[in-house]
Amino acid sequence: MLLHFEVRQLYTLEAHLLDEHRYADWLELLTDDLHYWAPVRTNRLRRQQSLANGGPGEVAIFDETKASLEWRIRRFDSGMAWAEDPPSRTRHLVTNIAVRPDGNAGEYVAESAFLCYRNRLEREVDLYAGGRTDLLRRDERGRLRIARRHILLEQNVLLAKNISTFL
Repeated sequence: MLLHFEVRQLYTLEAHLLDEHRYADWLELLTDDLHYWAPVRTNRLRRQQSLANGGPGEVAIFDETKASLEWRIRRFDSGMAWAEDPPSRTRHLVTNIAVRPDGNAGEYVAESAFLCYRNRLEREVDLYAGGRTDLLRRDERGRLRIARRHILLEQNVLLAKNISTFL
C-alpha cells in the first residue's frame, strides 16, 4: 500500500511539473538511462492484434532518451520552438495505477491510464488519451525515478497539429 502511495505521489508531482512548464524539475524525476517511447499504432483485425503496435526500431511518435528530452526543453526555452510560442496550457490526469515488483531490487513496473488536455491560442484544443507502462527505479537516496516509459496512445492517427507536450 505504501508503494502504491509513493507511485501516486510521483505521478501527481510529475503532472503538476508538466502543467506548470517546470521541465527542468521534471527531468529530475527521470533516470539518466531513460527510454521514453510511444510507438505508432495501426488498426488491425482481431486475429492480427499482436501487430497493432510498432516495435523497437520502427517509426515512433516518441523514441527519446533523457539527453534528447533535455535538448527539446532547451529548445523550448530558446524561443525557437514555434509550436510552443505562446506556450500551450495543459492538464495531465493520471489514473488506474497498478504497481508490481519487477524482480530486480528497487525496481517496479507501474501501469497507468492518462488523459492530457491541451489548449493553445484561442481555439486549439487537443486531447491525448492512452496507457503507460513505466519501469520505476529507486535512486541512491531511495526516491522513485522513471527509467522507462512506454506510452500507447489510443489514436493511431494524431488529430492534433503536433504533439509538443510530454505524456
